[in-house]
Amino acid sequence: MKFNVSSSKLFTQLLAVSRVIAAKNSMQILESVLFELNGDKLSLTASDGETTICTTLDVENAEGNGKVASGAKLLLETLKEFPEQPLTFQIDDNNFSMNITSENGTYSFVGANGNEYPEMVAEEGTNQFNLPSTTLLDAINKTIFCTADDELRPTLNGIYFDMSEDKTTIVATDAHRLVRYTNNALKANAPATFTLPKKPANLLKNVLGKEATDVQISFGQKNVKFAFGTTIIICRQIEGRYPNYNAVIPQNNPNQVIVDRQTMVNACKRVAVFANTGTSLLKLAISDNQIKISAQDIDFSTSAEEVIACSYNGTPMAIGFKAPFLIEILSAIASADVMLQLSEPSRAGLVLPTENTENEDLLMLLMPILLND
Repeated sequence: MKFNVSSSKLFTQLLAVSRVIAAKNSMQILESVLFELNGDKLSLTASDGETTICTTLDVENAEGNGKVASGAKLLLETLKEFPEQPLTFQIDDNNFSMNITSENGTYSFVGANGNEYPEMVAEEGTNQFNLPSTTLLDAINKTIFCTADDELRPTLNGIYFDMSEDKTTIVATDAHRLVRYTNNALKANAPATFTLPKKPANLLKNVLGKEATDVQISFGQKNVKFAFGTTIIICRQIEGRYPNYNAVIPQNNPNQVIVDRQTMVNACKRVAVFANTGTSLLKLAISDNQIKISAQDIDFSTSAEEVIACSYNGTPMAIGFKAPFLIEILSAIASADVMLQLSEPSRAGLVLPTENTENEDLLMLLMPILLND
């Protein structure tokens, strides 16, 4: 096989697919990227055994077809030092030796038989629907930070897609926080669900461009396939029944706060510096159209409090939240103002944007930390 390719384009695509490669692999060949030449199209494939990503780019002066697996780390370390220039790849189909020729030098190494690279095949006869890439990217950004790392409850370690004829709901929770993103414009032909693991969700974040294009999503009982542009990602679903997320959302929340989101984020960040490192407790005392945000660390004799204005409809109350969780939730909302819906200090609080994009509905839930006083 032989072909010419742009150094910068190849490096960009290699970097994108190599993110899936695990630090430790069950098979040595999974430390490599599979090169597959077919005419003037070069496919690059990488996998960790659970998730596979493949992308295609154009090459010039191609001769022959075939497959070869090449070490990802060696290729990336070599290519990142090249300025933009054409590179010539020449691969011996018999012993899989590879030569890269640049304007100033030649680089030689040995690959492996590409036919030995494991192939993950999407299931036949699967559910299928299309999703705008910007919508999918937005949904992942709004939910992925709430996924768990829980070996005992693996279903919480991913993003749950719940589709019906009326809407699509995307959910993530770690049992302390919950995000429910609903889009009424995205509808399926029949009810269907799957749970997307965190790793392929992060891969999608990295490779989904900001250009509006459709992502074709197809899934069966085991795998999920995302196809868009020149990229395909296939991954295993997380098995198991996802918790009934609607059951944990409190319905009666008589105390409602409307506050400038950025003002509250900044105040929480400043006060959180003084919180106890073990609990990260922020206390919110809400009354008379103001929120007093306070924190203290008795062990180090440090404390801080800050008062910000709000619009409050309810009885005076004090509630505690874990600072990083509250800050993350507020930061994931795009609207200028947010609404906090509260019932009592021991029950979950809801954080909602005051303005939603058309056909979208976003709800975030945060469990409180009980206050001693």
